[in-house]
Amino acid sequence: MKTIGLTALYLALLLFDAIIVLAQQDPPTKLIQAYWDDDYINFYGKGTDRSYTDGNKLTMFYTQKKPSRFFIDRVLPKSGDSSNLVYGWGLVLLMFTPQQITDPKLQPNDYPWSGALYATHSLYSYNEKKKYDFQTELDLGVTGPASLAGNAQDAFHRMIHYFRPKGWNNQFGNSPWVNVNFTAEKELLHDGKWLEVIGGGQADAGTGVNATAFYSMVRIGKMNPYFQGLIRQYSRSGSGNKVQFYFVARTQVQWLLTSALLQGGPGASRPAPIMITGKNGPSPEYYHPLNSAVANYAYGAVLAINRFSISTLQTTSTPWMKSLYSQTWGNITVNYIL
Repeated sequence: MKTIGLTALYLALLLFDAIIVLAQQDPPTKLIQAYWDDDYINFYGKGTDRSYTDGNKLTMFYTQKKPSRFFIDRVLPKSGDSSNLVYGWGLVLLMFTPQQITDPKLQPNDYPWSGALYATHSLYSYNEKKKYDFQTELDLGVTGPASLAGNAQDAFHRMIHYFRPKGWNNQFGNSPWVNVNFTAEKELLHDGKWLEVIGGGQADAGTGVNATAFYSMVRIGKMNPYFQGLIRQYSRSGSGNKVQFYFVARTQVQWLLTSALLQGGPGASRPAPIMITGKNGPSPEYYHPLNSAVANYAYGAVLAINRFSISTLQTTSTPWMKSLYSQTWGNITVNYIL
């Protein structure tokens, strides 16, 4: 009887161990991602508080065994019949400010006070075999005081006992933010599992941003293949790496047509311009026009251990508006696999 009991216990332990192994081998299906852009985050210790000063995004990404019943997902582009589909829902808050945030007056020779708050739905479709993907994002929200960007910045500055921003009364009026953003990426080169070179193109259209861009991205280090999908880039799955550590570098050229953050959205009210007296009498002075071509480069590192990953990235961009200054900001992104 004792032998039978020990045998049953042994078989139960083997079964439990097999269940655990199978559970660990199943690919993860959910990822929570939180990222924070801020111009005070700087690899060289030269943080600022101006231009593109802050961006926050919280997203839940997920996969599902059956095709989505959401009618929009059915029409969004896919990367082939066997593509790996990653869906996402998120919330984004963006803000621009001039350099002198304690000045309550309009500063036409700087970037405007501006904020946007919007929800985003995404579908990322990866074709692992042919090494390409399509990424589509649909944004719906608002710019202007209703974005609460001014309230958020003021609350944060009070919390850290920093200079209070006093010029948010100069921001553009409320306007809807409705945008469609489409990205296509293709692997250009790889060497084993430690080097990938990827090229991409992006098009944005709507009331928020109208632009096109082309970029290249390099990943070097110990990592899971990029085109296995977003979630597997930050987790162990199957024969994937339990620990990933790699470097990322990216360069981009963008053709910028319109920007609600820098020009105000459709139907938005604008602050009254400053009147400048010159040889020909008084004339209004307002914000500078957009630069049609904007370039940026970014570099950083990613560390992923089991279900948790963290990355840091620094980006430097040429000016978005004519005769103004370039900007550098840092990013911290945290991912957790559910």
